[in-house]
Amino acid sequence: MSTDDLLTTIQGLMPRAKADLAEMVSFKSVHDAAQMPPEECQKMVDWTIAAFEAEGLHDVAAHETPDGSMAIVGHRPGPEGSPTVLLYFHHDVQPPLDDDAWNTPVWELTDKDGRWFGRGAADCKGNIAMHLTALRALGDDLPVSIKIIGEGSEEQGTGGLEAFVPLNADLLRADAILVCDAGNFAVGTPSVTTSLRGLANVVVTVKALGSPMHSGMFGGAAPDALAALIAVLASLRDERGNTTIDGLETTTQTWAGADYPSEQFAVDANVLDGVDLLGDGRVSDVVWARPAATVLGIDCPPVVGSSAAIQPEARARINLRVPPGMDAKAAQAALIAHLEAHAPWHVQVTVEPEADGQPFVGAESGPAFDTMAEAMLAVYGKEVTKEGQGGSIPLCNVFQETFPEAEIMLIGVEEPLCLIHAPNESVDPSEIANMAAVEALFLRSYAGHRAR
Repeated sequence: MSTDDLLTTIQGLMPRAKADLAEMVSFKSVHDAAQMPPEECQKMVDWTIAAFEAEGLHDVAAHETPDGSMAIVGHRPGPEGSPTVLLYFHHDVQPPLDDDAWNTPVWELTDKDGRWFGRGAADCKGNIAMHLTALRALGDDLPVSIKIIGEGSEEQGTGGLEAFVPLNADLLRADAILVCDAGNFAVGTPSVTTSLRGLANVVVTVKALGSPMHSGMFGGAAPDALAALIAVLASLRDERGNTTIDGLETTTQTWAGADYPSEQFAVDANVLDGVDLLGDGRVSDVVWARPAATVLGIDCPPVVGSSAAIQPEARARINLRVPPGMDAKAAQAALIAHLEAHAPWHVQVTVEPEADGQPFVGAESGPAFDTMAEAMLAVYGKEVTKEGQGGSIPLCNVFQETFPEAEIMLIGVEEPLCLIHAPNESVDPSEIANMAAVEALFLRSYAGHRAR
């Protein structure tokens, strides 16, 4: 089958891909029993197992992981001696967050303005539809062995699959691993994500008084814990918005891959008119190659219902993104020391470390990467773009540690307009079609590249 014939075949399969995605979106597969009934996750597991069995995979089954989520595993053997490709996806989704902010039904795939809307339409059920479409297009023409691994708690970050992989290395071992929970730089721009920032989270608590005190009687001399916390948090950025943490280099690192035009970033990030972007240097440097501190939440009285009282205690949760080349644990230690050193008025400060994860650098050369680059060029008519990602996927490091010889690449359908993790998540159906074609070409050509 020629590339043109493959593309035609995939276009003919898109109505089925849409039907598949509609059914998947209808499952409220949030891995959190406090938010959604557990049977919703089970419905998604059962559907996924049946879907991959129908495409010829063997022994497709759900395996319970240490956090109680289900990892879906299966395989389809290729010719004797053929290389093995592991296809990753996750079948859980984010909660809706704010139902009223959605312009379409959350759990109903809706075709609007040329995009398909619904929770999980892109992240990551759109990638499941991509896998299934690629396998259907190839049919029996599969010169590699295939394995799948579907994660059930990726959005909750509870580490179930991260614990499962090393304990089941032989079940998942592969020569190339396609982590399909990423996407292109923009619709129509073929991309491989080659690096991920790590993370280091902390919770900082500031105490100044034994109890709330009347602001009229004591304000001015009594130390305000909330004001002290604000001062501490303000020390994490300079006047240009650069992250500043004592002991960490935060402003000189540069990104060697694709540029991220500031105008495009402002649109992708929904920056309001007239509001400045942060940091010195290019956007690609700031979001892919440098540390970034973000205040995730603050415990303090809400405006509505607040009283005339000086706050005795306040706390905040801080997320530090750690770029390749920087150790996450060392960065976390530097952040803790910085917060302790920048507290004013000798207020009491305690900093509790939370999760940390090392940055990741994937394949940028080799038989699998070269095959992927050629497939993307054939489908999109454009050379592959190497991009970074500001987010973290700790599982990638687990794959790398468990399978050090494997080429690991991040691809998928989740371009910036998808609004993953936000209300009004959507996917561009052309990305499902084109990336299914890319994956099919990759699977058809990879064995030949390895034999060269």
